[in-house]
Amino acid sequence: MSQTTVSIPRPEHPNPQFFRKEWVNLNGKWEFLRDHSVSGKERNLFEADSLPERITVPFCMESELSGIGDKDFCDCVWYRKEVQIPEAWLAEGGRVLLHVGACDYRTTVYVNGVEIGVHRGGYVSFFMEITAPLKVGKNVIIICAEDYVRSGNQPAGKQSARYASRGCHYTRTTGIWQTVWLERVPCEYIKKADYTCNVENASVTVSATLAGGAGKTFTAKAYWEGKLVAEASAVTAHNRCDVILSLSELHLWELGKGGLYDLELTLGEDSVKSYFGMRSLSLDDTALVINGKKVFQRLVLDQGFYPDGICTAPSEQALIDDITRSMACGFNGARLHQKVFERLFLYHCDRLGYMVWDELGNWGLHTAEPTAWKGFLSEWGEIVERDRNHPAIIGWCPFNETHEGKGQDDDLIAYGVQLTKTLDATRPVIDTSGWIHVGNASDIIDWHDYDQNPETFRKRYEDAAKGIPVVNKTFCPYPLIPRFLSEYGGIKWDVNSGNRSAWGYGNAPTTAEEFIERFKGLTEALLFNPFITGLCYTQLTDVEQEVNGLYTYDRQEKFDPAIFRAILTQKAAMEE
Repeated sequence: MSQTTVSIPRPEHPNPQFFRKEWVNLNGKWEFLRDHSVSGKERNLFEADSLPERITVPFCMESELSGIGDKDFCDCVWYRKEVQIPEAWLAEGGRVLLHVGACDYRTTVYVNGVEIGVHRGGYVSFFMEITAPLKVGKNVIIICAEDYVRSGNQPAGKQSARYASRGCHYTRTTGIWQTVWLERVPCEYIKKADYTCNVENASVTVSATLAGGAGKTFTAKAYWEGKLVAEASAVTAHNRCDVILSLSELHLWELGKGGLYDLELTLGEDSVKSYFGMRSLSLDDTALVINGKKVFQRLVLDQGFYPDGICTAPSEQALIDDITRSMACGFNGARLHQKVFERLFLYHCDRLGYMVWDELGNWGLHTAEPTAWKGFLSEWGEIVERDRNHPAIIGWCPFNETHEGKGQDDDLIAYGVQLTKTLDATRPVIDTSGWIHVGNASDIIDWHDYDQNPETFRKRYEDAAKGIPVVNKTFCPYPLIPRFLSEYGGIKWDVNSGNRSAWGYGNAPTTAEEFIERFKGLTEALLFNPFITGLCYTQLTDVEQEVNGLYTYDRQEKFDPAIFRAILTQKAAMEE
């Protein structure tokens, strides 16, 4: 099935960790309809011959790149696209999968008027097999997305629950906001594969989930810079197969360097290209340990918003540039905040050796209500399963800034940790970042502190290092485990002076020199304190009216990145 990428936005394959040759990108113009009354199903829009508007996928309707730019609330939207399916794709028992990178929030897929399935969750990728109703030649795909962002029953991240953006709440994202594509697979194929790396034994276990294939041979081959360094095969049983690759050459994935093995998976006629990174990850009493070495986390808060695409980067290069901008400032990673980032971004984190925390955008979810369980469980498990193979991810954070007592369900928070550890026992988990931890569920104690006075800020953590109780009870009632200031700074600096809607934390500096001195004072108070094992500065870029980024919203430098790099790359007190 041929395609041209000249006129297709975001034309690249969206998942380098699971690549097949036979795929076609469906980004570009789709027919579109805003269904404000949510009556489209009653009107049989899934059988529509056409829809009146046009939208550019994968950009949400609120964005300028979508061609619409409607930022008002809309609880339901419809998409329609005609696609050509060649005979070869349906011959000899082939199957066709429809992939959706992300669609906010409840997505129903129809093909040729037939309902294929429903997916709930606005941040996570999913696919559905659509073979049965397909025919050779023209076919019609219709997607309906329902998004009740104000309901409190779904994770909404930083999407504003009011008409306009305000403070640290931004323009909403409705419907499709990541790449949509078709993929042809054999009748028996590899659905997914999980990788568990063992640095001590120079081995990686590949656990494959299969569609059919019982009694067939599953093979995994690992390559380093084109050289075959491991191969293993096994006869499959039911829909699972595990093989262990013993590597003849061990090359570690390292911060600032990366280091990835290529991986080839085969089952009968099915062939998938993938990759993995070899690194060890653990915690001791004071720090995160990667490859046996204590690591001070010099992180930046990254929210992944763009002026023209909202939650969707306008290009693959834009994803890469945000990573390199952060590294130019001296950060060695990021806290990916209140949004699940696309897999292509995580690939470049893997490639560049840039560590990240993965987080669900739980703001907007009423965690004290029973409905929160449904909104959380239907999505977080899929996120962990989707992203667990990325070596760049060094921790999970299912919740952020939940409220103590009647403001949250402690059982839900604790279960979120239990679920995460069941799906991935190889990484630390922060139960709920920022204000209150639930019992001893969290592997790392973290908190948020936006004090803008470097002296009071420094004194507080000097006292904490001496064991003196401080106001925030997060500091003292817990055993000695790594302590991570996961939000600080947020220094307001508006390059467009006079912008009345500009928002940031605390009082803004009056001069550039004052900004740098404040950044230096706050940061060094953490770097030089043995009590602290990691920091996360708020934030990488401005977002709409929030102006506490080190770069503007359109990615212009506010200050020379070398200034921040010189401060951040000083040796931390806990570093060996």
